[in-house]
Amino acid sequence: MNKTLTALYDSFYTPPQAADTRTEIEVLHKQLILKLDKPERKMVLRLIDAKDRLAEELSMDSFVCGFRLAWQLANELISYPEHGRPTRSDQTGWDARVAPQERWKLPERG
Repeated sequence: MNKTLTALYDSFYTPPQAADTRTEIEVLHKQLILKLDKPERKMVLRLIDAKDRLAEELSMDSFVCGFRLAWQLANELISYPEHGRPTRSDQTGWDARVAPQERWKLPERG
């Protein structure tokens, strides 16, 4: 399933252009080259790479969480009766339509 979600993420996610940010990164990189020795430069670049990986992982995690929520909501909507609304009941679990302290039961189909 993770490969499927990754493929969905790759097909739906379009990274922002962020031309101004990319230009700023290039300028700052050039300043680092001029001001730092090679070992310090490598350390800073490794730090930046690690932050980039973290941002990518967080983006993917956010997509997966949103997709799972949408999937659960779709499944709940499919379980609604054709006509009518759910009724309150303390016998059923949570669902996405109500606050956690409120519980609902779908009316019997008749």
